Amino acid sequence: MEATLFDHKQSIEVRAILMGERIDLRSLETARRLAMSPLILTSGESGCAAIFRYGAVVLFGLEPMEEVAFLSQIESMVIKPYPDHETEQVTVYLDPKREELVDRNGDIVLREFSIDRLQIVADILGKSVVLGRYESRVAEAFDRIEPLAETLQIRGKGLGKDRELMRHIGDTLLIQHKMVGRVEVSEKPEILWDHPKLERLYVHLESEYELRERHLALERKLELISRTVETQLDLLHNNRSLRVEWYIVILIVVEILLTLYEMFFKAL
Repeated sequence: MEATLFDHKQSIEVRAILMGERIDLRSLETARRLAMSPLILTSGESGCAAIFRYGAVVLFGLEPMEEVAFLSQIESMVIKPYPDHETEQVTVYLDPKREELVDRNGDIVLREFSIDRLQIVADILGKSVVLGRYESRVAEAFDRIEPLAETLQIRGKGLGKDRELMRHIGDTLLIQHKMVGRVEVSEKPEILWDHPKLERLYVHLESEYELRERHLALERKLELISRTVETQLDLLHNNRSLRVEWYIVILIVVEILLTLYEMFFKAL
């Protein structure tokens, strides 16, 4: 039987925090672990915390002071910490007789506070805060490329510099790399291989938090940004190529004039 936590509680507060680019889990090898993939550690008097390599932490049943203490403890393990943390909070209720779902108030109902179920909740909330950050970054990118698209529509020519356009492409590729390579937003967690009975819970939570829809929307926006910037870059390069061709034509004309001038004076 799967071990359970919070034996004397009917509900717990859960908070997900995206702390930085990555968290070095090697420093936690000696910590008291409740589970792996995702890693869950004991924390506070009776709580626990799930820690993800991609920078997210999900705290279960911690008091405010316990939360501050735990975050301070792992702060040195965070690589490239974010100045503003993306967060998400939810109340998880225990009800053995109800279906496991997200109710009309946005709270999660579980039949038991088992470690494997908490891992599923942690996986969903961790991915959700990552998507939240990427959604903000993509919105900022849209604001930056909007003048480029408007100029292209009005003037029919590109606007911008190579370095600026390449930076936009780099930002887009970096977000795509993180979503696919590090977080694997669209992938199911490994725990479902060992606990297939929990797939229904995972699918339900994934649907309620719209992980797939948000991921697909981000991919479409990133593709649009990339296409817009590449179009601008192509136009800029074409304009430069055309300018070089004109320089060559002018040089040829000047050379012809000089040759004619020399021939004219020699004839005299």
